[in-house]
Amino acid sequence: MPLFGRTAATALRGIRRNLLRSSLTMLGVIIGVAAVIAMMEIGQGSSRAVQETIARMGANNLMIQPGTAAGGGVNLGGGSRKTLTLEDGEAVVRELRDLLEHVAPTVRARTQVVFGNKNWVPYYLFGTTPEYLEVRDRTHLAEGRCFTDQEVRNSSQVCLLGQTLVRELFEGASPLGREIRVNNQPFQVVGVLEWKGANMMGFDQDDVLPAPWTTIKLRVAAASLENVNQSAPAGAAAGSAVAFDRRYPAQTAALYPSRVAADLMNSPVNDRRTTVDVVWARVRSPDVIREAKQRITELLRRRHRLRADQADDFSVRDLTEQNSVLGTTTQLMGSLLLIVALISLVVGGVGIMNIMLVSVTERTREIGLRMALGARPRDILRQFPYEAVMLCLAGGALGIVFGRGGSIIVRQTPAWPTEPSLQAILSSVGVSIVVGVVFGFYPAWKASRMDPIQALRYE
Repeated sequence: MPLFGRTAATALRGIRRNLLRSSLTMLGVIIGVAAVIAMMEIGQGSSRAVQETIARMGANNLMIQPGTAAGGGVNLGGGSRKTLTLEDGEAVVRELRDLLEHVAPTVRARTQVVFGNKNWVPYYLFGTTPEYLEVRDRTHLAEGRCFTDQEVRNSSQVCLLGQTLVRELFEGASPLGREIRVNNQPFQVVGVLEWKGANMMGFDQDDVLPAPWTTIKLRVAAASLENVNQSAPAGAAAGSAVAFDRRYPAQTAALYPSRVAADLMNSPVNDRRTTVDVVWARVRSPDVIREAKQRITELLRRRHRLRADQADDFSVRDLTEQNSVLGTTTQLMGSLLLIVALISLVVGGVGIMNIMLVSVTERTREIGLRMALGARPRDILRQFPYEAVMLCLAGGALGIVFGRGGSIIVRQTPAWPTEPSLQAILSSVGVSIVVGVVFGFYPAWKASRMDPIQALRYE
């Protein structure tokens, strides 16, 4: 029999000699390995869930906003200057197809929505294109369909409703095919968005009403979104929307909105272009966000004919920093869970070392007899690490079974997200072997240093 086989057989007989003690010794390794696997799978599942949540919030999105208007030393803030046009959005789509999946120009309003004797002012009323749902990862509708590009071109008075509006206006009943009034304009409901809940800033993502941007821009609110309710009876915003509703044969509605006061404060923008409030763009991968921002900036500066010494009259924002913070937090939590699990493995290794020391003490006469019959110190040095490694491998195998079982139970019972991890299993086996070798070496070294005469006299 080869040397390895003889040594392994001797180590196995040593383990079977005290089966109960060996089983209790393996218990520490079983718990440690099971904890490592379960914690890593739970940690990876949580990390994936956080990443999916961030992606749904727009981690892969870029938000292109107009610049700021200022007058008399007063800065009116981002988006107050109308510098973005529909043509800018089309140019972004045309020239950055290799980096962007979807682009959706958007106008925003906030006005009253009425159905029957109920009314509600949604947090946002979006005028956009069908690609907006792709950009914001809301393609799965609870009911109905999305409006089409043809309806956008025709300024059709159709819309989608978020779940909050369905609850407030229809008390949970299906709104499909019903007619609502948006700032005194009739809209037909063609679809209902799936529930999404609040975002990380606490805003209700279901309190929205998407519709074709041409309809919102020309029929509902010709002015940009203001802080006040645009359906209020006073103010230019209400007047502009109501003016369009005066449909008498002798009157002709203006095709483009009138310029607002903020536009007059800085260099004027050509009114023949239809302006938008924001352009949403979804990149193909988080890895190309920086490149996409740079190329969008270069493209818009060229289109807006800005000199090198002029500041951008727009801004390109993303959620990279927020994504980075959440990713770092998730990694930290996973690392802490892994450290706790590894401590269990170390405790199991200490238990193995203690049992090996006890085994060396109990088998002192056996060791002395083997050395007297010709066994060399390296033969003794090899035997006890074999026993320790066998105990660790057996415990590791059982730990893998219990760890995977615990992960499955956690996923099915409390419905926590978990993700199978081959890396955790391989790491646990590797750590088990290392623990067996490291913690089994000292007892083996102590046994190999024994004096055969003294060992044979040991009682």
